[in-house]
Amino acid sequence: MASTSYPTVRLTVSQAIIKFLQAQYVERDGETQRFFGGGFGIFGHGNVGGLGQAMLEYEEEFPYYQGRNEQGMVHIGIGYAKMRNRLGALAVSTSIGPGATNMVTGAGTASVNHLPVLLFPSDVFANRATGAVLQQQEMPYAMDVTANDAFRAVSRYFDRIWRPEQLAPALLEAMRVLTSPADTGAVTIALPQDVQAEAYDFPADLFRDRVWHVPRNRADRAAIKRAADVIRSAKRAVIIAGGGVIYSEATEQLVRFVESTGIGVGVTQAGKASFPHEHELALGALGSSGSKYANGAAEEADVVIGIGTRYTDFTTASNTLFQNPNVKFVNINVAEIDAYKESATALIGDAQVTIEELLEELGDWSIESAARERAAELASGWRGEIDRIIELDGSPTLSQAQMMGILNSAAGERDVVVNAAGSMPGDLHRLWRPGSTKGYDIEYGNSCMGYEIPGAIGNAMADRSRHVFGLIGDGTFLMLSSEILTAVQEQLKMTIVVVNNYGYGSIGALSETVGSQAFGTRFNERGESGVTHDGARLEVDFAQNAESYGAKVWKADTADTFAAALEEAKAYDGVSVVYVEVDAQARFGGSGAWWEVAVPEVTELESGIEARKVYDEYKKKQRLYL
Repeated sequence: MASTSYPTVRLTVSQAIIKFLQAQYVERDGETQRFFGGGFGIFGHGNVGGLGQAMLEYEEEFPYYQGRNEQGMVHIGIGYAKMRNRLGALAVSTSIGPGATNMVTGAGTASVNHLPVLLFPSDVFANRATGAVLQQQEMPYAMDVTANDAFRAVSRYFDRIWRPEQLAPALLEAMRVLTSPADTGAVTIALPQDVQAEAYDFPADLFRDRVWHVPRNRADRAAIKRAADVIRSAKRAVIIAGGGVIYSEATEQLVRFVESTGIGVGVTQAGKASFPHEHELALGALGSSGSKYANGAAEEADVVIGIGTRYTDFTTASNTLFQNPNVKFVNINVAEIDAYKESATALIGDAQVTIEELLEELGDWSIESAARERAAELASGWRGEIDRIIELDGSPTLSQAQMMGILNSAAGERDVVVNAAGSMPGDLHRLWRPGSTKGYDIEYGNSCMGYEIPGAIGNAMADRSRHVFGLIGDGTFLMLSSEILTAVQEQLKMTIVVVNNYGYGSIGALSETVGSQAFGTRFNERGESGVTHDGARLEVDFAQNAESYGAKVWKADTADTFAAALEEAKAYDGVSVVYVEVDAQARFGGSGAWWEVAVPEVTELESGIEARKVYDEYKKKQRLYL
C-alpha cells in the first residue's frame, strides 16, 4: 500500500507556536478578525532561547510587548479580551519557576470571568539529562509533576508539551477553548525549555489561515415554551442582566424585551453597562453591592429572569435576596452550569438569539400595569439617590462617592472606567453611569487587587479610540503599579486616578461589620507599645512614585482642582496620573442586602458578640431554591 506524504515545515516548537498563532482568525455574525493581538513576555533562562527567539524572529507579524510583572501581563490580556468582547486575546510567555507561578493569580482571574488568555509558562527539561535547574521544584513522589501543575486548578484547559509532535493537537484544543462562548478562560500550555528549542517537521497545514466560527447557539424550543409559561405566571418579576448580555451584544434585544414585558432590570457588576442607565425600567445595581431599589424588586419577585449571569454570592446576597416563597427562576446562559443554577428553567443558548425567540413566544404578554409602575417607581428612586449621594456639600475633603461623581462627569460617552476589588467596586456598581456597553470594566469575579492598572492598559490596547480611566486605591497601588511603565513604553493615552484613603478601606469597613474593629487595615507605624500599629500614619508620595515611571502627574485636594486636573489629564497625549485624597470615613448607605462572611461563634470581644447576633439573624433568611 502506497504511503501518503504531506508537506512539512521544519521549525522549532517555539517558532511553530508563533506561526500558528498569527494565522488564527475568529468570525461571528459574518465579521472576521485576527484573534491574537500579539504576545507579552518576560524572558529568563526558561524561554530566552525558545519563545524569546521565536518572538524576535516573527516580531513584524506577531507584535511583542514587554511587561514588568507576570501577573500584570495576564491582567493586561484580560482587559484586552474584555474590550474585544472575547473575540480577541493576547499570549503571555514566562520563564520557569517564580516567573511562571506569578501568573497563577491572573489565570484564576481570567477563568473565573470567562475571558480568553493564552499562557506559556516555561517548564523543566523534558530529557531529564540535567540536574535541578535554579527554580525547579523536585517532587519526591513523581518526576512528571512540576510547579506548573498549580495552573490546573485555574485553567479552562491545561497541557504540557513533552514532545514536539504533541504540539499540533494541543494548539487546536487551545483554540477550541479560547473561542468557546461557554468554556473560555485561561488556557495554559507548559513548555519544557529544551522542547521549546527542539526542531520538528510540522505539517504545513498547521500554519494555514484558520477561521474559528463563534456560534450563537439556540435554546431548545420546548424549553423556551416552558420558560414562557413560567414568565406568564408572574405577578412581580425582575430581570438580572449579567456580563453575558454584553458579550453577546444583546443590549438592543434586552431593551425590546423589557419594553414589551414591562419587567424591570437589575444589573450585576459584569452586566452593569448592559442596559441604558436612563431607561425608565433600569433598576440599577443588584445584590450585596447593589442598591435597595433593585434589591427591593428582587425580594418581591415571584419570577426572576437571569440573563448571562453566574449567580455569584454577591448577586444572590448569599442566597438571602429572593424572599418570595413561591419564587421561580428562568435562566438564559451559554453555559449549562450557570443556566441551571437556582433550580431554574434553563435556556442554554446565546443571549441575543434566545431573548428574541423568548419574546416571540411570549407574544403580546406583559406584566400587570401595577407591577410595571412599581418597577418604574423604584428605578426613578434609584436615579434620585445617585444624585443625592454624589452631590457636593462643601466638605473640605471629598468623599469617595463625590470623587466618583466628578470623574463620571469628566468621562465621555465612549470612555472606560476600570477598577477591581476594595471599596470602590461597590460604590461604582451603585453610582457609575456608563456611557456605552464597553464603558465599565470592574473585575469583581475574582475581586483581584492589582488588576486596575494592567486591566486599563489592556482596554486601551484593544481600542485606542477610547479614553480609559484606571481607578486605583493606595493599597492596590502599593501592590502592583509597575505596569505604568508598560503604558508609557507603548505610548498609550490613558489616565490613572490614584485615590488615597490611607489603608485597606474596604476590608476596614467589612472588618467592623464582623466585629474585628478594622484590625490590620490602616497604614500606620508600630506604636510605642510595640504591640499594635497605632503610631504615626505612613506617608507615601504616590504622585512622585507615578512620576518616576514617566507619567505626567496632577495632584488634587478639592472638587474644583480635581475636576480641572481630570480635564487637563484627559487632554494630555500620553499616560496621565491624577492623585486625590478622599475621606476614609465618608460612607453612604448600604444595599439593604447581606453578604456572608464568617463571624466567630465564640469570642471575648463585645464587638464580635454583637456581630454574631446580626450574622445569626441573616442566616435564618438564607435558603436553597429547590
